Amino acid sequence: MKTIIFTLANVLFLVLQLSGYSQSVSISASEKEGILLMREEEKLAHDVYTLLYDKWQLQPFSNISGSESRHFDAMGYLLETFELNDPAFPEAGRFKNRELAVLYDSLVSRGSESLLAALEVGAYIEEVDILDLKELIETSSNDAIAAVYSNLLRGSENHIRAFTRQLSWRDLEYVPTVLDAEIYSAIVGTSIQCGNRGNCINATPHSNNCKQQGGKQFRNRGKQNGCWNN
Repeated sequence: MKTIIFTLANVLFLVLQLSGYSQSVSISASEKEGILLMREEEKLAHDVYTLLYDKWQLQPFSNISGSESRHFDAMGYLLETFELNDPAFPEAGRFKNRELAVLYDSLVSRGSESLLAALEVGAYIEEVDILDLKELIETSSNDAIAAVYSNLLRGSENHIRAFTRQLSWRDLEYVPTVLDAEIYSAIVGTSIQCGNRGNCINATPHSNNCKQQGGKQFRNRGKQNGCWNN
C-alpha cells in the first residue's frame, strides 16, 4: 500500500474538489486579460526592484523583490489553472505588453538618478499594483482569482508602506499620483497586513508555480516580517 503524504496544497486541493471547484471552469475574457496583465506587472516590479537593489544596496529593495517573485509565481498558478499562455519572457526587463515595456524603461531611468528617486519609483509601482488589483477584484466573479488578488493586494499595501516609511525617514513625504489621496492615506495609516497563505489556495499538488506550498523551503521564503506570501 502506498503512503500518501498530505501537504497543505494537497488538503486544499481535495477540499475544493469535493466542494465542486473545477479547474476547467470558464472565466471571462476580461478575467483572462487581467491575469495576463498582472503576471507581467508583477514581473516588472521584481525586475525593477532587483536592478535598484544592485545599484543602491538598500535592503528593502531586495526583500520586496523576493515578495514580487512570489506574487509572480502566484499569477503563474492562475495561468496554469485556467490554461493560459504565459506572456512573461524569462529575460529581465523584457515585456510582451508594450505599455509595461515603456514603463519599465522610464522607471529604471528615474530610479537610477538617486536613492530618493528609487524609493519614489517603488512607491509608484505599488500604487499602480494596488489600483489594478482593486479593479480586478471588483470585476472578477471567480473566487480563486479573487483570493489570489486579495492576497497580492495585502502584499502591495505592505510594500507601499515600506517605501513611504523609508522616504519619511529621509524627510521626504511621498505624494501619490495614481491612488486617490484618501485611499492612499488609509493604506499607509494602517499597520502591516498579513497574507492568508492564499496565493496558491487551489493549486494541484504538482503545480509548477506552487510546488513548494507545503514544504519547509516555501515556508521559510514566504514568511517575511511575520507575514506569509506578502
